[in-house]
Amino acid sequence: MALKVVQWATGGVGVAAIKGVLEHPDLELVGCWVHSETKNGRDVGDLIGTQPLGVIATNNVDDILALNADAVIYAPLLPDANEVAALLRSGKNVVTPVGWIYPGERQGAALREAAQAGNATLHGTGIAPGGISEKFPLLFSVMSTGVTFVRAEEFSDLRTYDAPDVVRHVMGFGDTPDKALSGPMQKLLDGGFIQAVKLVVDQAGFNADPRIRASQEIAVATAPIESPIGVIEPGQVAARKFHWEALVDGEPVVRVTVNWLMGEENLDPAWTFGPEGQRYEMEVRGNPDFTVAIKGFQGEAGDDGPEPGVVATAAHCVNSIPAVCAAEPGIATYFDLPLFSAKAAPGLR
Repeated sequence: MALKVVQWATGGVGVAAIKGVLEHPDLELVGCWVHSETKNGRDVGDLIGTQPLGVIATNNVDDILALNADAVIYAPLLPDANEVAALLRSGKNVVTPVGWIYPGERQGAALREAAQAGNATLHGTGIAPGGISEKFPLLFSVMSTGVTFVRAEEFSDLRTYDAPDVVRHVMGFGDTPDKALSGPMQKLLDGGFIQAVKLVVDQAGFNADPRIRASQEIAVATAPIESPIGVIEPGQVAARKFHWEALVDGEPVVRVTVNWLMGEENLDPAWTFGPEGQRYEMEVRGNPDFTVAIKGFQGEAGDDGPEPGVVATAAHCVNSIPAVCAAEPGIATYFDLPLFSAKAAPGLR
């Protein structure tokens, strides 16, 4: 019997997740929550650009809670713990890229209680795409001993990121440095990346300060830069860096960094991606030291969906569902679940 899945929200990740569910042999799409009235009542196939699927989107939360479903892929722009608690209490497992990777006791208490009440499980996969900031550096670390430092870092050109409202109004590009530095992006990112750092700290066994040091940097345009939000003028924000570090005696032992640039020209400071270009990079220092670079997640959106990194984020959610549904009730981190993989394409199985 296929596991019945609901998709919550149909932004880039949501659309990619729906397509992933349709391709997965062990999953069946049975519902879809949408934010806007214009999407309410429409066939989900119409929303994702395919033939009709016979699944009708709704913006009524009660409709979703009443559905007979095994799991929800919860992918709104901004998470709401009350929504997640209601889904868990209704008996639905929740997989999400927007939070709860490794919540502390206080952060996760209400959701753990809701999960127990509904005999359900919550699993956060992260947005980087899923696992690159914590799961995969730790998995690669098994090839070293005496580890002294773990780093995960993103290098992305945001000119291919097809979400102009998010880029301008949430990420702060095209704004003044003061407005960008005081804007919502640091707080939004903190929720996921601080938990990612803490997961690495605890799994590796570092005796780190419990406070994670978060910082950010800004680069401005020195000449007009064409971008998805229009021309970024000189003096406006054209690149951002965010860092999260765990410290032992004042020295970093775990660092996660995000580098977002509108290209590599006309920036002050003159940041670049380096000779390796766009990538996700993971480094472990120990015996031996090594670095792993992953390419292919950055780039233009395809004809049938969003850019590869968004698709990868959604795919990790989709492929998690069978393991999450089989897990004990509560909050499951990456290290509470068994290893799992993607499934072969429909024509090859």
